[in-house]
Amino acid sequence: MIDVVAQMGPAFLGSRLKRLGERMQAGAASVLTDAGVPLQPGHMTAMAALRTGPKTVGQLAEASGTSQPGMTRTVGHLKKLGLATDEACADQRSRMIALTERGQSMALRIATEVWPRVGAAAEEILARVEGDFLHHLAIIEDALAEASIAERAARTGPQTLTLREYTPALAREFHDINREWIESMFAMEKADREILEHPQERIIDPGGDILFVEAAGLGIVGTCALLKTGPGTFELTKMGVRECARGLKAGEFLLAGMIDRARELGAQKLYLLTNSKCAPAIHLYEKLGFEHDRGILDAYAARYERCDVAMLYKGA
Repeated sequence: MIDVVAQMGPAFLGSRLKRLGERMQAGAASVLTDAGVPLQPGHMTAMAALRTGPKTVGQLAEASGTSQPGMTRTVGHLKKLGLATDEACADQRSRMIALTERGQSMALRIATEVWPRVGAAAEEILARVEGDFLHHLAIIEDALAEASIAERAARTGPQTLTLREYTPALAREFHDINREWIESMFAMEKADREILEHPQERIIDPGGDILFVEAAGLGIVGTCALLKTGPGTFELTKMGVRECARGLKAGEFLLAGMIDRARELGAQKLYLLTNSKCAPAIHLYEKLGFEHDRGILDAYAARYERCDVAMLYKGA
């Protein structure tokens, strides 16, 4: 099953962070239950803030970065459990919220039995991340404070596509994009795995190339390779575009870029192998100058069980 949230890249960053937060909080909720604490993760910021002394609902909301109505509901729940109470305040227009004796005891239990365990579990996960992930989160939060997604989106122009060169850091994108479309229609073959798992050795080092297409707001959405199969001879192969880029003409943009790159590499013969089930792709190849060729089919198609179509570039 395709992970649509992950596939959509930066455009679904909010949904991905929300999903991540929900998974983290579900685990934290289990730790709270195990510790006998009748609260949810969403109540923890209020408990942490109130440990330092009484505060108004507005101050609690500001400290936690939540809305005042939401914090009012949290305070109401703490009061219902006998963990918080109103406290006299010099300013009659405001009311202070303070922990009761029971609330202070509960906060101490949370601080000693829950937060250290959850924190250690989170640190174990963060150890897999290069760089300071929490620092990066702070940068994102600061940027949103400066201008919201809506404000930034209003400044964004028409959809733009950009070609990206191959780097080892993009090898996973090359693998995953191609595996996704191959397995949606066929079965991965030995020839697929050899190329997708070793792009540097099989494509780049022998004199071929790999390009990617990046869509603004979506990240890398497509890729294609040029496999050198002989002097001046290249196979256009492993071309795939993610479903999230449908309608953006990313495939056409990428194919045109690969044809130009083949010329730069001195290609005298440029061909491709495909399957008749890939009708939209075949139509695109025809549009940009490829023609069906029986000689290419006979000479090269044996590499793939699924290949029943071969095309030779004749020029647009």
